[in-house]
Amino acid sequence: MKQEVLVDARWLEPPEPMEKVLAALDLLRPGQHIRFLLHREPFPLYGMLENMGYAHRTHMLADGCYEILIEPRVRA
Repeated sequence: MKQEVLVDARWLEPPEPMEKVLAALDLLRPGQHIRFLLHREPFPLYGMLENMGYAHRTHMLADGCYEILIEPRVRA
């Protein structure tokens, strides 16, 4: 089983990127994480992820796009 699920939504028009990443979250299996690529930072997504129990890390790539790594939040 692949550990990383790639969702490349660069240059798609809203709401397609959000729909794609939410659909990928629904299919996520234990041990997997999502690598979400987008041409702008998805600020509305961050609160949704928090409410759904996911952690994220955002990095700007050399081409100006964003890479958001999404995984289930580890409960202490």
